[in-house]
Amino acid sequence: MNREQTQVIQACAKGAWTGEIAFPEIVGRLDQIGVERYHADYSRQEITYYLADGESLVVAAPHPSHATAKEFSTSAVVAAVRQSQRNEHTYPDFIRKTMAAGCVGYFVQITGRRVIYFGRYGESHVEHFPPVPVNASAT
Repeated sequence: MNREQTQVIQACAKGAWTGEIAFPEIVGRLDQIGVERYHADYSRQEITYYLADGESLVVAAPHPSHATAKEFSTSAVVAAVRQSQRNEHTYPDFIRKTMAAGCVGYFVQITGRRVIYFGRYGESHVEHFPPVPVNASAT
């Protein structure tokens, strides 16, 4: 992974946390530098970004400890996603709400334009997102 890719990934991770960069722009920036997917692991408090050639970069994503519900609630995950889409809460709020919904993490498949949220027993929910707008991929 080259220096530019590392810098863009780190900036996107920070921008998500602070609310300075919205999801569509993050996906656009990551796509532009060759990231095909990333995995947010709530348990390890980290996000792993993957290039098509298999290279990866792990970025710490520390968040306050929240209990993860044992039961996975698709409706609660969807509600948290919709709130994010309407900019009604922060990324830390999103993490807290999805953990309360039994989510232990998610994969963003940039090349497949979907996010897969999953629970501790293998449950999952898939959200599709539209192609990245050209202006969102500017760095």
